[in-house]
Amino acid sequence: MVFDAHCHPADLLRKFPQAEAERRSAGVSCFASAWNEADFTLHEALSQEALRDNAPEMRLCFGAHPQLTALAPASRISGIVDFMEAIAAQGRLDGIGETGFDLYDERFRRFEAAQDGLFALHLDLALRKGLPLVIHARKAMHKVFGQAKALKKLRAVIFHSYSGTLGEARSLLRRGINGYFSFGNQLVMGRKETRRCCAGLPLDRLLVETDSPYQNLPGTGFSHWGDLRAIIQAMAALRTRRVFL
Repeated sequence: MVFDAHCHPADLLRKFPQAEAERRSAGVSCFASAWNEADFTLHEALSQEALRDNAPEMRLCFGAHPQLTALAPASRISGIVDFMEAIAAQGRLDGIGETGFDLYDERFRRFEAAQDGLFALHLDLALRKGLPLVIHARKAMHKVFGQAKALKKLRAVIFHSYSGTLGEARSLLRRGINGYFSFGNQLVMGRKETRRCCAGLPLDRLLVETDSPYQNLPGTGFSHWGDLRAIIQAMAALRTRRVFL
């Protein structure tokens, strides 16, 4: 059984209507991430159907993506957070996120303070409910380290599509954070530092993901469950050779 640590099944289905059939056929369990009620409702229905059919499981995650601070009005984000609080209180969530910090370009950097506030709400909920937290961080590892004392109190932290360095990952673990580092098609595309992390981190701290449909290989329209084979093969090759490029 393969576990996809981060994906967006509702978005994938819009691009690839056979996606759920492919997931079941491939024996892929997953951590399904949503940021709005409609997508979460679909994920929940798919999860219940999988349970009924004894098919690979779909675990449920929900959070307001940090990019929303630049893309959506504050009232919309407030509604998303209220919905997240409600479904967490009802015991309908397996994880919180993706949340975090996106300082990739000026469009998002202008909303850094809003991202800080939004992250604090997610972190508090994960702590209160004893749920794992899924972190998105682009050009923002300093922000993650700034939260280290709180992060070490969490049940687990999944660093989705981890883009930091090997040294930063090791430092997070040394600080007592129960961190897991997830990698996708960036391994296949040969990103140097990502490959160093995959080769150098303890095996039990590594996860694989598709981030479907958003982390596609060049020349393809979207990522999907079928990409996991190439991702795992790339990871296995790196681990076998223990290369530090």
